[in-house]
Amino acid sequence: MDPVITRFPPSPTGYLHIGGARTALFNWLFARHNRGKFILRIEDTDVARSTEASIKAILDAMEWLGLGWDEGPYFQTQRLGFYREYLQKLLDAGKAYYCDCAPDDLEKRRQAALAAGRKPKYDGLCRDKGLQYAPGRVVRFRCPEMGTTVLNDLIKGPIFFENAELDDLVLQRSDGMPTYNFAVVVDDITMNITHVIRGDDHVNNTPRQILIYQALGVPLPQFGHVPMILGEDRTRMSKRHGATSVMTYKEMGYLPEALINYLVRLGWSHGDQEIFSLDELIEKFSLEHVGKSAGVFNQEKLLWVNAHHIKDKPPEKLVPLVEPFLLDLGFSRKPPHYLSKAIRTLQPRVRTLTEMAEAMRFYMVDDVEYDPVAAKKFLRPNLQEPFQRIIASIEGLETFDELNLEIVFKQVADTLGVKLGKLAQPVRVALTGVTVSPGLFEIIDVLGRETVLKRLRRAMAYMSAA
Repeated sequence: MDPVITRFPPSPTGYLHIGGARTALFNWLFARHNRGKFILRIEDTDVARSTEASIKAILDAMEWLGLGWDEGPYFQTQRLGFYREYLQKLLDAGKAYYCDCAPDDLEKRRQAALAAGRKPKYDGLCRDKGLQYAPGRVVRFRCPEMGTTVLNDLIKGPIFFENAELDDLVLQRSDGMPTYNFAVVVDDITMNITHVIRGDDHVNNTPRQILIYQALGVPLPQFGHVPMILGEDRTRMSKRHGATSVMTYKEMGYLPEALINYLVRLGWSHGDQEIFSLDELIEKFSLEHVGKSAGVFNQEKLLWVNAHHIKDKPPEKLVPLVEPFLLDLGFSRKPPHYLSKAIRTLQPRVRTLTEMAEAMRFYMVDDVEYDPVAAKKFLRPNLQEPFQRIIASIEGLETFDELNLEIVFKQVADTLGVKLGKLAQPVRVALTGVTVSPGLFEIIDVLGRETVLKRLRRAMAYMSAA
């Protein structure tokens, strides 16, 4: 059995968006599951719109997602010799011909066909003229005028196309560049692609491509067309739904493994399981479980998946991921072990790395800012004595850890005849500036004795001035 070979062929006319990333992911997973090969191909024959910046953006996004390729990236503009070779085969076999119809004239004939109630396809004027090469002429495919082309789609099942409805598509433009439908066939033939997995917006291209394969006398790859992604209002995905650059999700604090987990579930399922590691996806992925209906992009669901992956990731591995966000907020660098301890206290409470960086503020600053409402309610003058007792007890601790800190607070509360909560919330405000935070003793353990004592004394000064 031949090895499975898939490909992802983006056009470098913009960034890698969510739909493209899912297509790449499905091809990558299918190749990895079958121990095959995944090829990256840059379809840059639209020279006017293709840019180096877009190429870099696509490669950066693929690398961030972890979708490494086994071959490539190949560039169509560097493969023009292949297209000329296969074009000549079609010309020699009478399966293609030169056409010198002017664009303006073509448009007039299309409009006339529409006015007469006919399909506005090419009318075959140059089909039998026997024209030879001349500058400015295009090359057209001689499409069969009868019969049916069948697409046996791995996802959608059989789809039938009447050849009479198709037209003699252009294979090579007047500037000598191949068109999409021709170049993609030649690329897939010469790269030995076995499976073409792509969005179902390509379904109508497929019969034309199948006919080119047949005209060249080469076996067809297997085709699988994945339903599109819709916004929550079930309209075509757009920027307002989240159809933005993959790298924007990195900037918003998403983990690549979370985005991959979410994207694969937009159209594929494995029972009721929602959370997958990459290894699990490689093990379980198959086209049989790709759905036939469109996936609906839900930002809240993506946040939920991201939160789950943040919670499960070892804190030390989150340190280098959170650091850039901390620096963007203007915080000074802290030792990795300190950041790791701080991150551990926040993992169950945040959904993105940006949220985590903001939530770490009280861990990163020298002096916290008090929320005015919290300070007025909890940092009252009558709490100076309890704070003084807590400070004295912390100073006398031999072992500064969560267990001993909890004992200290309970002893002070018992001595004063108050419930622990009556002390805990004012101390929380003194240490963090707010009333909601991770566990108090976790916070104290992370901040360390010196910082805790400094903030408690500052709070006492605030109380005395109140």
